[in-house]
Amino acid sequence: MADKVPSHKLASGYTMPLIGFGIWKVPRETCAEQVYNAIKLGYRQIDGAWDYTNSKEAGEGVRRAISEGIVKREDLFITSKLWNNYHKREHAFEMAKLELEAWGVGYLDLFLIHFPISLEFIPFDQLRWPCFWTDKAQTIVSPLSKVPISETWKALEDMVQTPENPNGFVRSIGVSNFQPQLIYDVLSYAKIPVSVLQIEHHPYLTQPGLIKVAQENNIVVTGYSSFGPQSFIELNNKDAVNAKPLFEVDVVKSIAEKHGKTPSQVLLRWNTQRGIVVIPKSNNVDRLKQNLESATFDLSDEEIKQISALNQGLRFNDPDSFGFRIFA
Repeated sequence: MADKVPSHKLASGYTMPLIGFGIWKVPRETCAEQVYNAIKLGYRQIDGAWDYTNSKEAGEGVRRAISEGIVKREDLFITSKLWNNYHKREHAFEMAKLELEAWGVGYLDLFLIHFPISLEFIPFDQLRWPCFWTDKAQTIVSPLSKVPISETWKALEDMVQTPENPNGFVRSIGVSNFQPQLIYDVLSYAKIPVSVLQIEHHPYLTQPGLIKVAQENNIVVTGYSSFGPQSFIELNNKDAVNAKPLFEVDVVKSIAEKHGKTPSQVLLRWNTQRGIVVIPKSNNVDRLKQNLESATFDLSDEEIKQISALNQGLRFNDPDSFGFRIFA
């Protein structure tokens, strides 16, 4: 199955699978097993982050798959992300090295700036999840810190392994949750290309202008939360609770029936057919297989337009709920 999954050639020269397994909200207790099973089924991209707090367990699943000969390390594409409290150069390096140690896989294929927000440094042993909070009662939010994106990006560049920097431990770098003006800013001083932009992307939030800017600048777009409100209902997100599940929207259901596919496969194909990488997760083996097989059929141009017309500009992952406005 893995050899049937299409891939993108990144600006860095490395290859990134078009369909990956995302580990946001995968419990630590089951993460190793879920990652192992995903790889066994054919997934070759694992999308993680420091903020997800399950990198150590994900790495255990990866190493088990490698030790059993299911894959070699070079067959896999592993992503992690720099958290907001560690944008200052020395903190970025320390966090990245701790993250690499947690994964235990030798290097990271992709390292992203998670949000374009710099928050005050919190010692690593005091950080609490969700990482915006500085106290156990979750009443004190980390204040902003005056660290420019240029400093953080330069730190990421110095992590990249090149002939001039053989001790680097990252292969490709990029950004997440950035808007066009910040992308242009990074491009103005980047010496190593921006390989990936990761954003919230689903039919309720299509962001066509942002995607156009990225693709015109040879930046591959990864879309998270491909199923819209689904991932946020359990977090009691008001907008997610009130939104109609995309699986139940008539146009999605009718297109799925026409192709003999599931609504989730249609939603994923709406992304991948437009060149957007997807990173869905599931605890169900059958759905894991369905997600991986979602690139085996094509939607018509009209069907893509019909799904895109569901756009409401409805964002579910918004730091404004923590007091940080980065989106208009």
